[in-house]
Amino acid sequence: MTRALVVFEDERWRELRPLTDLVPMPALAFGATNLAARIAHAAGLPLAGIEARTGAIAACRTLPATAPADAGAEVIAVNAAALPGPWLRALVSESGPAKFRSAGRIAAARLTAEAARDAHGTADFGAALSAAPLKDHAVEPRWLDHPWQIIEWNAEAIAADLAHQVPALRGDVHKSAVLLDDSRITVEPGARVDPLAVLDARGGPILVRKGAIIGAHTVVVGPCVVGEGTQLLGGVVTRTSFGKECRVAGEVEECVWQGFANKRHHGFVGHSVIGEWVNLGALTTTSDLKNNYGEVRVVVDGRERATGSSKIGSFIGAHVKTGIGTLLPTGAAIGTGSNLFGGGRFAPKSLASFAWWDGQRTVEHHFEQFVATARTAMSRRNETLDDKAAQALRELFEVTRRERSWAPEPQAAG
Repeated sequence: MTRALVVFEDERWRELRPLTDLVPMPALAFGATNLAARIAHAAGLPLAGIEARTGAIAACRTLPATAPADAGAEVIAVNAAALPGPWLRALVSESGPAKFRSAGRIAAARLTAEAARDAHGTADFGAALSAAPLKDHAVEPRWLDHPWQIIEWNAEAIAADLAHQVPALRGDVHKSAVLLDDSRITVEPGARVDPLAVLDARGGPILVRKGAIIGAHTVVVGPCVVGEGTQLLGGVVTRTSFGKECRVAGEVEECVWQGFANKRHHGFVGHSVIGEWVNLGALTTTSDLKNNYGEVRVVVDGRERATGSSKIGSFIGAHVKTGIGTLLPTGAAIGTGSNLFGGGRFAPKSLASFAWWDGQRTVEHHFEQFVATARTAMSRRNETLDDKAAQALRELFEVTRRERSWAPEPQAAG
């Protein structure tokens, strides 16, 4: 019997907002790839499907590739938040219908093809698995429950993902580029490393994917992954994951970039997670350490949470735009679709989705103007905002309107 993998999100996706507003949990960038791809690699199974909110699937441009399973294949369904480990290998080594639970939460299930079809497309795939008449087994995965864990665990995940890579310098590496510990560096065909760039893998492996460019006078310190088509355009990048088609310059430390984001100019971004289609204006800077070195607290889905960490920057939702000189405070949560242009002043620590902040007041972003800007930004990467994605944005705008009760009057772009 053939087997196939389905990775699903459960109702806890809200615990990672704003990162998951328009990105389904299985597609979240983490380590060298994303949550779903890491699970597929660990399970040794082809990724046959993603079960998540239809709006997030429609809006996301960094979805992992899937291949339809054979009609009668046994399905292994795994929660995207349950990080792979020995528990997953043990699950895959056996067969037969069963579900696997940790602290009351469904981590995974083995399903017949028929049972998987019955659960497909339900509003809450995890709840459907929980209710299925399958024998329960206890497992102990490491759960990705909070957005700051993406930052804390990412460098470790990169190193684990690239531990068995076969180093290769098949890309275009200029003779004056400096490669430190090149036995841990892979430059894929079609990638380019320009003169006087430095790739330092002494602290961890580095992967430069096809089509990526490491510009002159760029220092990359591993562990680090530079996604397909991404360009690093000068500056220092440390222990970071970049998704595809980013354009980044300046200083970046211990970050995760979902993909299709811009930071073309100087400014420091540290210990932060940046969503799709974000544009950080020149000299946009994140604070990632309080003056008293104390614990950072972060607002997630409207509630302030303790992180247990003193090094936390910003969590920036998709389609956020910042103007020149924007300053983001420690532990900032910037909602999807927000526009910030109050240069030289610290932005609010928490901004609702589709907020418009000018340095003095916060009002609601005018939705049609937002969509027009999104279409323009996406066209610059040869992507289009199709009708399904536009509808997903509209639905998110309406659903999050209660979060903007302070701003009854919409603001048109100026």
